[in-house]
Amino acid sequence: MLNYIIRRLLLIIPTLLIILTINFFIVQIAPGGPVDQALAMIENGPEAGQVLLPGSESSPTILKEQRKESNYRGARGLDPEIVAMIEKQYGFDKPIWERYINTLRQYIQFDFGNSFFKSESVLSLIAKSLPVSISLGLWSTLIVYLISIPLGIRKAVKDGSRFDFWSSTLIIIGYAIPAFLLAVLLIVLFAGGSYWDIFPLRGLISNNFEQLDFWGKVKDYAWHICLPTIAMVVSGFATLTMLTKNSFLDEIRKQYVVTARAKGLSERQILYKHVFRNATLLIVSGFPAAFVGILFTGSVLIEAIFSLKGLGLLGYEAIIQRDYPIIFGTLYIFTLIGLITKLLSDLSYMIIDPRIDFEARN
Repeated sequence: MLNYIIRRLLLIIPTLLIILTINFFIVQIAPGGPVDQALAMIENGPEAGQVLLPGSESSPTILKEQRKESNYRGARGLDPEIVAMIEKQYGFDKPIWERYINTLRQYIQFDFGNSFFKSESVLSLIAKSLPVSISLGLWSTLIVYLISIPLGIRKAVKDGSRFDFWSSTLIIIGYAIPAFLLAVLLIVLFAGGSYWDIFPLRGLISNNFEQLDFWGKVKDYAWHICLPTIAMVVSGFATLTMLTKNSFLDEIRKQYVVTARAKGLSERQILYKHVFRNATLLIVSGFPAAFVGILFTGSVLIEAIFSLKGLGLLGYEAIIQRDYPIIFGTLYIFTLIGLITKLLSDLSYMIIDPRIDFEARN
């Protein structure tokens, strides 16, 4: 197993390189880059002076002065010297291959640089945002598993019954409701929208969180994360529940179950001592992949609706603003987490079923 883990860890390096390379060149040649964004901010309104250039603490003042000095523009456009200065500040005065090499050199050292439009380093922004996304993804995945597996087992045992029919109806209805629509409905009902003001509308913790005792912090955190988690998990029950049901049904119909019944074992013993381990192989080993799926795809809109400053929302805002350091930084972290969790998923196969040996594969 150790040799397999080492090979997989080494495989992460070229995989990261290929993903970053493809995305680097796609993003770099896309129109409307950070230079265009900065020039648009200079040309438009008072807010234009708030753009921050990398490596310059006094960038807002500089851009305000540039905007005042270039009032003659309009149909004639901006002064070419201003454009050249902004291109140099963003590093676009260098050829694309040189920017690519510099990016790889920095990322090897986990140096993601500074945000183009925020007065912080990318690493600090990611460090602030990652706990929010991990909290949502981890709790959502745990709740889905804790409910779906027992429900799927029950549906397999009661296959074709009234309970099986109505539970399938409810989970399919939940699956059909978009998470963002449910989030808006929960806000309207329980967060002071039009009915009850029970849960907070935004944030993951209260302003006085640091002054609370341990149990007070736990209650405050649970109070804030309740609605976002509900919005994310309702649509996640269907797939896992039906997978659990079908896995158990498939195992229940096999010959070794018939033999166990013939030996006089009770249905409970057959179900939990023989069927359970074989039926849950795909389910339990898929936990890392399910966590990554929820973390990457399910949290962006939820974070936006509940004003949670997570990694998904940070990456989305960076794409809108063409903030390349944040785009590549979040992509790097997402890819790294995805590859590591994929390795954990494969290892969980081997732990659950020792007969599986990835090292024996050619």
